[in-house]
Amino acid sequence: MDFQFSDEARMAIDGAKRFAVEKLGPGAAERDEKAEVEVKLLKELGELGYLGMTVPEEHGGSALGAVAYAGSVVEVAKVDAGVAVAMSVQNSLVNDAIEHFGTEAQKGEFLPKLASGGWIGCFSLTEANAGSDPASMRTTAVKDGDGYLLNGTKNFTTNGAIADAVIVFTRCDLGGKPANSAFLLKKGTPGFSIGKHENKMGIRSSSTTEMVFTNCRLPKEALLGEEGKGLKIALTTLDGGRIGIAAQAIGIAEAALDESVRYSKERVQFGKPIAELEGIQFMLADMATEVEVAKTMLFRVAWMKESGAKRYTKEAAMLKLFASEMSHRVCHKAIQVHGGYGFMKEYKVERLYRDQRITEIYEGTSEIQRFVIARGILG
Repeated sequence: MDFQFSDEARMAIDGAKRFAVEKLGPGAAERDEKAEVEVKLLKELGELGYLGMTVPEEHGGSALGAVAYAGSVVEVAKVDAGVAVAMSVQNSLVNDAIEHFGTEAQKGEFLPKLASGGWIGCFSLTEANAGSDPASMRTTAVKDGDGYLLNGTKNFTTNGAIADAVIVFTRCDLGGKPANSAFLLKKGTPGFSIGKHENKMGIRSSSTTEMVFTNCRLPKEALLGEEGKGLKIALTTLDGGRIGIAAQAIGIAEAALDESVRYSKERVQFGKPIAELEGIQFMLADMATEVEVAKTMLFRVAWMKESGAKRYTKEAAMLKLFASEMSHRVCHKAIQVHGGYGFMKEYKVERLYRDQRITEIYEGTSEIQRFVIARGILG
């Protein structure tokens, strides 16, 4: 066993930390307050190689691997969780799906632009009546000549309003039996439009929208993977996506811990800093321990992905479940350490508390993670 980062991974993680502190930090609170998405910052991340970290060099990526990617998301999430989720979606859901299931033509057209930050991508799966049960989706793809006609509405699509490339999942008819297929299309495709822009509780610096398809005609070359295998593509891709969301949750928790340590040394009560009070010390100790356990899990599962493990579904679900719920507990304690000030918007922990909450919901709720884990245990 070797718990050392490679030189390349260490450099990538350190670079992500510098970018987050220097570029993201100054405007993070304002982006949250105004619910603004700064595409320029995402494109800068792409120019530095952070939007194509698991894409091979022959397809325009930096090929730094899943471990470096996970550590980099942690550092970005410590400063701006909204930017971190955009980074996660690009790497884990969009790039990975195209790399593993796309044709050579699709890889050649899409991956170099996505990996460099020239394009932003999104992964459109959820619908109003198909969240934890994606097989119930109602968006349809009907064969039309030598292509397909798409109709329906998708919900809660991260990066939706800023996406140049869209992966969309649909129902289809496969020999008289209902199935699902995935398609890859570009912004500006006739019949495709952006619907409602969501006004969110947290991660307000990321874009979350409806995606509307109205007689959207796609050529047969837009099919991603095999016809009827859309649900398999989605679930396989989400295994890797859960690494990114876990990293986001860990970054939020680590930031909450850092803020709490700093504040506890500055805040004086009963004639001394509250860091000297046993009750505060015990909370900080619990917070630090949970963050450390989650980080160890994160890098183990990232290593499994990077080393080519055939299946890490159960482990990814365990990681996402523990990291997201750990982040909830840590952010709760961070507010408690700050007392009344933690409830005020001028203190960072208030934003961290709001940003954390979604990590227990998207890319599979905690309840779905427990289902996946139980299925893995029971066979």
